[in-house]
Amino acid sequence: MSVVDVKKIVKNIKNNLKEKVASLNEARLPKLVVILVGDNPASEKYVKGKEKDCAEVGFLTETIRLPEEIEEKALLEKVEELNEDMSVDGILVQLPLPSHIDEQKVIKKIKPDKDVDGFHPLNIGNLVLGLDGFVPCTPNGVIKILEEIGLDDLSGKKVLLVGRSNIVGKPLAHLLLKKHATLTIAHSKTTDLVKELKQADIVILAVGKAKLVTGEMLKKGAVLIDVGINVNDDGKLCGDADFDSCSEVCSLITPVPGGVGIMTRAMLLENTWQAFIKHEEIDDERMEL
Repeated sequence: MSVVDVKKIVKNIKNNLKEKVASLNEARLPKLVVILVGDNPASEKYVKGKEKDCAEVGFLTETIRLPEEIEEKALLEKVEELNEDMSVDGILVQLPLPSHIDEQKVIKKIKPDKDVDGFHPLNIGNLVLGLDGFVPCTPNGVIKILEEIGLDDLSGKKVLLVGRSNIVGKPLAHLLLKKHATLTIAHSKTTDLVKELKQADIVILAVGKAKLVTGEMLKKGAVLIDVGINVNDDGKLCGDADFDSCSEVCSLITPVPGGVGIMTRAMLLENTWQAFIKHEEIDDERMEL
């Protein structure tokens, strides 16, 4: 068994971005704006992590904190204001939002070329069709991990994806198919999960249920990517896999914490950089005109 050193992968991504930012000869720097509604402690923690990441690579970042009771119309107006601000490359509205606000309406309001979370319907549509656009950060992070451990081409590999959420499962399925995986998707209505697990060369868990999978359920030598983030009985973070038993069976396994979660944040930086590049190209075209 070998634990994937995701921290090393993330460090390399950040160093690469830091070098690119340092090489800029222009006054403007990439800028990410995060909108945080309410005072959800988990969301606050995630946002602080994103602020730290941006500072590390030299991006500008701003967090706009809005009250829990803000009206939907006012939030949409704030998003539109950021859409029109040419100094802003990426807009991220931290989810979940209060129940009185329609999340999809807010996501649709973000300009697709500033949607660094990759959730706008146009970006999701581009992903499905294999066209250029922003890819949701967690699925993209999973693919990056697979590439870094030598699984760039998944031809001939049986991949079991457990989970079908709009945020992870569905977009990740399309990315895996693009890598030529022989893909099976399992979910709450799957009748024999163990049977599917035993046949899989690569297992990706994205359910949000602690210790859903144990070692005896897996094929010997399988690769396990654990996307789940849960809190165990001791109050500590854990994944969807029982790490101790699964690590005895797997050839490679990602840790929780320190795995897909930090890779997700790295992919947000990548998307913000790509947004910056696109906007700079647009600016150059306007200058030529």
